[in-house]
Amino acid sequence: MSPRRANRRRMERWWAGRWWRTVLAALVASAVALPLAGAARPETPAPAPAATAPPTAATLETVYAAHRANAREAARTAADHGDRRRAAADRALAGPSRQLLAFDGRGPGRVTEVFGDLARADRVAVLVPGSDTGLDTYGRFRAAALALHERLTLPRPRLRSWGTSMSGGTPMAPAGTRTAVVAWLGYETPATIGTAVATTGRAERAAPGLRALVRDLRTVTGGRSRVALLCHSYGSVVCARAAAGLDVDDIVLVGSPGTGADTAADLRARARIWAARGAGDWVGHVPHLSAGLFGTTVGFGSDPVSPAFGARVFAAGDGGHSDYFAPGSPSLANLTRIVLGETGAVTHG
Repeated sequence: MSPRRANRRRMERWWAGRWWRTVLAALVASAVALPLAGAARPETPAPAPAATAPPTAATLETVYAAHRANAREAARTAADHGDRRRAAADRALAGPSRQLLAFDGRGPGRVTEVFGDLARADRVAVLVPGSDTGLDTYGRFRAAALALHERLTLPRPRLRSWGTSMSGGTPMAPAGTRTAVVAWLGYETPATIGTAVATTGRAERAAPGLRALVRDLRTVTGGRSRVALLCHSYGSVVCARAAAGLDVDDIVLVGSPGTGADTAADLRARARIWAARGAGDWVGHVPHLSAGLFGTTVGFGSDPVSPAFGARVFAAGDGGHSDYFAPGSPSLANLTRIVLGETGAVTHG
């Protein structure tokens, strides 16, 4: 090895070591500070979730109604407790048009909401959120699901080629294709600043719930629908933990800090694995390393958009970490194509 190359390697190791010392110091500090800060904010009380059997096509409306009723009760409880913000969030979810597969108003809160006719859907997209997502911030996650649902249900004009409009390549569902979007806030997401966001612990606890959701979707649709998981940020770690043998067609990682796996093949998924990162996404500046700390692993290893990882990398444009579902964005167009099965039309990054 040349002296110049050896010196560069030493510098790389020094910078990596410096970065990890900074990260570990921050993690230790947050491990002390965050519990103390959290102790000052008592949880808003809420009723236990509605007890419902696993949904079927025939019982969907009954399940939706049961969870709307539970959200109404949670809104009243929050209002009585003086938490107007949570009461407003719960009250909105209790609206007569909301299709809730699940709702739990306790703690940060969890909800699974459906957009479209799930029982008759040929294509189903499941959105899995990242950090700092709960009932109090659910609106921004729901906006992403609505943007995708709107794109999937655009009116279909005369086509130049299958799935491509005359007006410039906008992905459209083939005639007769029915779609649904599921916003799955089915786990307690970590805070962006804190210890949990740098480890796989929350993801490992969330994975069984995501697997259960996929089983329910297969039951409701009779096993005939194409299912894609669209996993954002820390949500990509959740999807990775659930991926092995999961009955889905595509797993899409956007704005991912890593999955905890060295390669896409290590996920042992039956699905195609896709990845993208916007040019303005700060995650691109996070070193893709992992290290042992207090009996757990901190960091998520390989970069999902690197050639070595082996995912199908697609274009996401210049957007930032929260822009993957922005209307009109290249990332949303490509996500739509993947959900519709137009894999040959996906533009590559």
